[in-house]
Amino acid sequence: MIKAKKVLFITQEISPYVDESVYTPLGRHLPQATQEGGKEIRTFSPKWGKINERRNMLHEVIRLSGMNIIIDDTDHPLIIKVASIQAARLQVYFIDNDDYFNKRLAFADEKGQEYEDNAERAIFYARGVLETVKKLRWVPEVIHCQGWIGAVLPIYIKKAYADEPCFRDVKVVYSPIDVPLEKPLPENFGEILAFRDVTADDMADYEGNDIKNLIRLAIKHADGVTFTKDSDPELVKYAEETGVETLIAEDDEKNKIIDFYDQIWGRDKEEEEEDDDF
Repeated sequence: MIKAKKVLFITQEISPYVDESVYTPLGRHLPQATQEGGKEIRTFSPKWGKINERRNMLHEVIRLSGMNIIIDDTDHPLIIKVASIQAARLQVYFIDNDDYFNKRLAFADEKGQEYEDNAERAIFYARGVLETVKKLRWVPEVIHCQGWIGAVLPIYIKKAYADEPCFRDVKVVYSPIDVPLEKPLPENFGEILAFRDVTADDMADYEGNDIKNLIRLAIKHADGVTFTKDSDPELVKYAEETGVETLIAEDDEKNKIIDFYDQIWGRDKEEEEEDDDF
């Protein structure tokens, strides 16, 4: 099997920057295991407001910061910060913005009220990561997107950034993990999502503004999806109906997921090699 050598992790939460949760095993331990297995990695996370910058020694990367991302006709400055998990030899890039992340928690405030602009935050995070990877001039072979915050990435990678050299041949793996959001998507979510070749019509296949439709959009545009035995059966069924390759793997089965990267990446490459033989 032809194996992937470079994997980009676009996570939802990473410990020790946030407390251990249902999200941190994929966000923290999977990148480490992948790197220890011999692959080159890059890791991104939102700079949630609860992350203590001084204690965790985050610092801004000036050469990567500075661009504005326009969402719903409003400019939002992109700030890139970086820190290292010394014990694991992992470097983490953080996507930050005063409107979407500074002094704000993940999906709900201290009173448990969901933020009204969570969908916009996911869009900003996705475009912020992809623009930063372009600046890094680092070409991943597999991108693993995680959680609700990473749900718009598959369609952006496959449509809006499809012609970019960094993403032209990449394979996308998506892990829904858990869907804590209950508020529906904004009525104009399709218009907010629209960017380059991504249009409002890409949401036309989904009736209503159920947040699960955002997850379905991610599954539809992924090359592979990972679930656990506790995953939402509706989403598992949708993935099976869509025909995307799926993997059931628990948090402690990291090697199964790493092998899945190689399976997704190597499939087309082996077919190309067979064609070259004729």
